[in-house]
Amino acid sequence: MKPRLALLALLWATPLAADPADDLAAAAHAQVGVTVIYDPRYQGLEFPGGDIPRLRGVCSDVVIRALRDAWEIDLQSAMNADMKANFSAYPKIWGLKTTDRNIDHRRVPNLETLFTRAGSALPLSSDPAAFHTGDIVSFRLAGNGLPHIGVISARRAADGTPLVTHNIGWGTRTQNMLFDHPLHGHFRLTPSARDWLASR
Repeated sequence: MKPRLALLALLWATPLAADPADDLAAAAHAQVGVTVIYDPRYQGLEFPGGDIPRLRGVCSDVVIRALRDAWEIDLQSAMNADMKANFSAYPKIWGLKTTDRNIDHRRVPNLETLFTRAGSALPLSSDPAAFHTGDIVSFRLAGNGLPHIGVISARRAADGTPLVTHNIGWGTRTQNMLFDHPLHGHFRLTPSARDWLASR
């Protein structure tokens, strides 16, 4: 076979590399039907890689588990290392004087800070096209202002709005809720941001 034809045959037979963002969205969606209980209780965790049973969790656990499953990034470890080195950069909402590796990474304002420090923050937008599969979005819930977070799904509503995989109180679900609450953060974990998190 001529060299050019051999190269074309090789390219034809080689599958294109999947977008890592698709892996993140898929890892989040795989939690649907697995995490069926919303459980915000404080619990002691192993370190690193600590988690409560996957039957239970909160919104942040969807993100934590998706990053571990898709990219082997341990937000518990990354958060603990970065907070120890840069404690003053993180919110003081809870009155803590030092880090707590059981809960720091499960708090949405801390995740927003960590992702921003990783260089992944994007401008807020009301345009559905601004949100890509695998993006992470955070909110302040209408009515009570509580922080919330989820992962943009590969799925779209009939009007093109991206669905969000999240746990808002009834277990992990993928739903059309992107614009139901005020957006507070929009993050895209590029290769450099992922490397930054993995290096903590």
